[in-house]
This record gives sequence, C-alpha cells and structure tokens, in this order.
Amino acid sequence: QVQLVESGGGLVQPGGSLRLACAASGFTLKNYAIGWFRQAPGKAREGIACIGTGDKIITYADSVKGRFTISRDSTKDAVHLQMNGLKPEDTGVYYCAATNWLDYCSIDAATDVYDSWGQGTQVTVPS
Repeated sequence: QVQLVESGGGLVQPGGSLRLACAASGFTLKNYAIGWFRQAPGKAREGIACIGTGDKIITYADSVKGRFTISRDSTKDAVHLQMNGLKPEDTGVYYCAATNWLDYCSIDAATDVYDSWGQGTQVTVPS
C-alpha cells in the first residue's frame, strides 16, 4: 500500500524556521512529483510548493516565495520543505502529495493530479 508520511511540524515563534519532511512507504519518491499543500482552519486548501521528477520543475506560491524551499534528499528518499521567516498566516496543517506524472508538478489547490496524500503535520505560528 502506498503511503505518505509528513513530519517536522510544530510550534514556532514568528520569524522562526521549521523543516518538514515527506517520506513514503510502498514506492520511491524520486520517481514522483511532490506537492506541498496547507490548510488553515476555516480556509480553503492552498498549494505552496511542488517539485517535479528530476527536479526540473519547482514552483512556489507567491505567499511563500523567498521564504520556503522545497528539495529532495536522495539518500533518505524524502522531500523536504524548509520554511524560514515563518508568519502567523503560515499556520495550518501541511500535507504532501505525490503523482507519477513526469516533468510536471502543480500547486493548484483544485488539481486532481495527485493520487497519494499524507495525513498532514500541524504547523503553528502564534501571533
């Protein structure tokens, strides 16, 4: 069974940093495009970053550009989301998602291209 697991969330003060990880069981992440999404209470899901196979395509939402970095860790077969300069509006549950589409990734919150999703990890930045 294909499963994704997020980790690394927590409580951090404004301006602080967190590093989220997305790991998989049942398949090798390097063959998949990975997207990171988040959802705050009472708000719609928001796509924030994605990385395509071979790392040829990397996309960020304007809200996180320059603060967040998505990358692959080939030794651990994980995808990381380094989050710096965190703000209260970054609070939410962060999910990673995977698709085996080649040379493609999407941060469109309405996309149905991702067919595996993790359970999410909570990130809280108090105001």
